[in-house]
Amino acid sequence: MNTRFLFTHMPPGRLFLITAGPGAVGMLASVLFYMVDGIFIGRYLGETAFAALNLALPFVIINFSLSDLIGVGSSVPIAIKLGEKKNHTANNIFTCSCVLTFLTSIGVGALLYFGGPYLLSLLGAKGELHALALSYLRVYALTAPVTTIVFGADSYLRICGQIRTSMFLNIGMAVISFVLEFLFLAVFGWGIWAAAFASSLAMMAGAAVSLYPFWRGYLQLKFCRPSFSAAMIANIFVCGCPIFLNNVSGRLTSIMMNFLLLRFGGTTAVSVYGVLMYADSFITEFLYGMCDALQPAVGYNWGAGNSRRISQIERYCYGTAAGVSLISAAVMILFPLKITQFFVPDGDSRLLTLAAAAVPIFAVAYLARWVSLATESYMTAVGKYLQASVISVVTAFAAPALILIVLFPLGLDGLWLNYPLTAIVCAVLSVIIIKRFSKDLLAKAKQKHT
Repeated sequence: MNTRFLFTHMPPGRLFLITAGPGAVGMLASVLFYMVDGIFIGRYLGETAFAALNLALPFVIINFSLSDLIGVGSSVPIAIKLGEKKNHTANNIFTCSCVLTFLTSIGVGALLYFGGPYLLSLLGAKGELHALALSYLRVYALTAPVTTIVFGADSYLRICGQIRTSMFLNIGMAVISFVLEFLFLAVFGWGIWAAAFASSLAMMAGAAVSLYPFWRGYLQLKFCRPSFSAAMIANIFVCGCPIFLNNVSGRLTSIMMNFLLLRFGGTTAVSVYGVLMYADSFITEFLYGMCDALQPAVGYNWGAGNSRRISQIERYCYGTAAGVSLISAAVMILFPLKITQFFVPDGDSRLLTLAAAAVPIFAVAYLARWVSLATESYMTAVGKYLQASVISVVTAFAAPALILIVLFPLGLDGLWLNYPLTAIVCAVLSVIIIKRFSKDLLAKAKQKHT
């Protein structure tokens, strides 16, 4: 599909359906990597392995975060440069970003491989729990150089108008991961490491397929001889900071939560928190996929000075995000045990009792969570990286950490209340940022007409 026509002339409602729909579905498929791990490990390897997975998973996400930073951080300036009709600059940013992703993933993977034992010990993991978590983490660390490029490639496909290709790529990776994990765990009876290996193999296949059309020169973005500059690298990292800070800060909060959960409720509490995180990832990644799929269109129109069209696109984004969040909250409040048993079908009575109390409290967050999520994506798309970064850090770390300190005397109840209170604080912050940004949008409109 012609990128310029898609981003600037297609009716906003149809543009939303064509981009946000496949983007959300594709993101849901990608999050199945983590959910499939949780489902198969919980069902075939037991509660201890499920707790080990949830101890290691924050570090796995951190492993992917730097590559995600480069992918998202480069896609925003690429879209803006294409809107400014500077194709050669866009191609150079694209090529340099792919090289940077490969180099940084080697360093981060090595750090997690050798530092994993110490990081898990700091959380209080011992014996079997420590061994299982470490074996899972190290597989992802070893395969990082050939898997992490898939995050950037997915963004680059969407920039080139390959919305459905991106969606089918993510679905294909999820299917491969599902089939391989079933074979490795249910049929062959292998351990927790095999779950990570299955997902890594699926990501390797996805990386190869997604890079092929760029390598062959079939798409608008093309590989060229890379020309690095300090300014370009700095711009990529600045653009990617919001998503990076969100990922890393969120994982730090998860690590802190796991430490307190082990103290207050043992592995059972960690397992319940794991269920909450899987449910949350399903909902938030759907919303992220929807909002982020619109970023190329918003960035392109920001570069072209089409502020009115930006407002039209964002109305669809905010409205749909609100609707999805409210439905999600209702489902979690009404069916807490069904959600828990989906991951841990044979959980003991204490686990089910904890889940019945925790899931409805956690679900209240979605009455407000959509506001900060959509605003963060919006600010990133128009190059307001400071505002987006502030929302990311406050949402993922600053507010949760402060609330944890305040609610510490409440024990487990305080931990479950953390998420909804954080969502309310960040929604208020986002509304303030949007009101201030509306002045910039009006100035952009006046500049175009003069």
